[in-house]
Amino acid sequence: MAKKKKIQFSLLYRDMWQSSGKFQPRKDQLERVAPAIIDMGCFQRVETNGGAFEQVNLLAGENPNDAVRAFCKPFNEVGIQTHMLDRGLNALRMYPVPDDVRELMYKVKKAQGVDIPRIFCGLNDTRNIIPSIKWAKKAGMIPQATLCITTSPIHTAEYYASIADELIAAGAEEIALKDMAGIGQPAMLGKLTKLIKTKHPEIIIEYHGHSGPGLSMASILEVCNNGADIIDTAVEPLSWGKVHPDIISVQSMLKHEGFEVADINMNAYMQVRSLTQEFIDDWLGYFINPQNRIMSSLLLGCGLPGGMMGSMMADLAGIHGVINKTLKAKGEAELSTDEILVKLFDEVAYVWPRVGYPPLVTPFSQYVKNIALMNLLTLAQGKGRFSMMDDSMWGMILGKSGKVPGPIDDELVKLAKEKGKEFTDADPHTLIPNALDDFRKEMKDNNWDFGKDDEELFELAMHPEQYRNYKSGAAKKNFLADLQKAKDAKLGATLTPEQVAEIKHAKADPVVSPVKGQLFWEFGGGDEAASTSQPSIGREYEEGELFCFVKTPWGQTQEIGAALGGKLVEVCVKQGGFVNRGDILGYIERKA
Repeated sequence: MAKKKKIQFSLLYRDMWQSSGKFQPRKDQLERVAPAIIDMGCFQRVETNGGAFEQVNLLAGENPNDAVRAFCKPFNEVGIQTHMLDRGLNALRMYPVPDDVRELMYKVKKAQGVDIPRIFCGLNDTRNIIPSIKWAKKAGMIPQATLCITTSPIHTAEYYASIADELIAAGAEEIALKDMAGIGQPAMLGKLTKLIKTKHPEIIIEYHGHSGPGLSMASILEVCNNGADIIDTAVEPLSWGKVHPDIISVQSMLKHEGFEVADINMNAYMQVRSLTQEFIDDWLGYFINPQNRIMSSLLLGCGLPGGMMGSMMADLAGIHGVINKTLKAKGEAELSTDEILVKLFDEVAYVWPRVGYPPLVTPFSQYVKNIALMNLLTLAQGKGRFSMMDDSMWGMILGKSGKVPGPIDDELVKLAKEKGKEFTDADPHTLIPNALDDFRKEMKDNNWDFGKDDEELFELAMHPEQYRNYKSGAAKKNFLADLQKAKDAKLGATLTPEQVAEIKHAKADPVVSPVKGQLFWEFGGGDEAASTSQPSIGREYEEGELFCFVKTPWGQTQEIGAALGGKLVEVCVKQGGFVNRGDILGYIERKA
């Protein structure tokens, strides 16, 4: 049989970890595994950085710039291209980034050894991608523009192909098909690949498909048979599940289909496999949810991506206990883990079309999931849907992050009007003022080194709260405490959240934080930090009365109401304390 075209492979080592758990390997671990990846001999590309990588390095008390340079270096030396995941308007974080910080990122990453930024917008809004294409080219990088794949009445092959045309005209040298939830239908993906290749034969197409619901191997075959050039893969023990197909299976399938593919050095594969397992056993496994190692057809209905399943399961665990307590107080049957998971998936499927079918990728997957999660809680409390949404969720709906593909449901349009919120069609990046001068001043005031190629300045500007905690030593202290807590929990030394919730105040309702951030108590009308003391036990609240504020890491302040009202019987968080979404802030006993 005549050979078909050559297909190359990329190893998604960063995404393998993010789609499994919270943290990334340390710098010394990345340095150890890189030579074995090279020795496998089958990878022309490796993902060495991207969304969440640097942030979680900082959270672990490690300098991400050192880690990126160390991981890229051996690949640079042997000619293996390195690439990173770039969230466009949000760059490497979950909320918008000023233009001057985004432009600096490409200069820094090029200097650190990253060749290709994979630039995406969760809404496929080209206004969030095109500026990054220009900045990447200016810095000497190869801009890869991305189409975020999903399945909806709007997201047809022709829809995506027209976006690709616009991005290629703006200077994109490659196109990535980012099937982040693995719900892209193989036939559509094949048709889209052919449309792009027929019109732009010189453009490299790279396919990225998570395994989640099980379509990824069929999709890989379809895109390759229609002109794709590069396929993203993973290796055991983190392949499959919510991650990517394993390189062995992909290589075998394509080889037998007649494509020219590189051979795999299996001794080196086993070394990468062994080292990855060692890192899991050492500490990373304590932050991996076992559910993320399992594929599930349920994902086809809700379309949630593999990369956020870890955070979703953690959020769901906190809300689950609160919902069951509410149901129990009402004399209703409690929900099992499987039942609450199905309810969440169903609620995401309900919410998604009503907020305009945004492709479910960071940060919009988190926003849609959070709306659904809060809806489950408020429905259980008898308050209905869409009553607990923060500014980020509203920002997506109102157009502040870009234009959503579909229409917003009339119910939400009406609710926005009632709350005095306005829709906008402004170019999102024009809404954000430049910020580097303020961060330069902070660096100088603290006598902090700007680092090679201004990389430390960039890190502060990109992840201000995490970088400050890293510099103060608080991040390392908090990480070690979290790791010990995780080890204790695995050994059964601590109570589960469900057991804690069962013990606490059987007649009281919990007040739950809808967002992550820092808590401030306020009584008297001042700003959120005006009070340095917590409210008194026994204080009476009316339904919906202001209970406290939570200030998010991205600077927004969320008002938290006192649920259905009643008497305060316990305060769970001190003034200035940090909370996660789903954490209980206090307990209020309803009035008789």
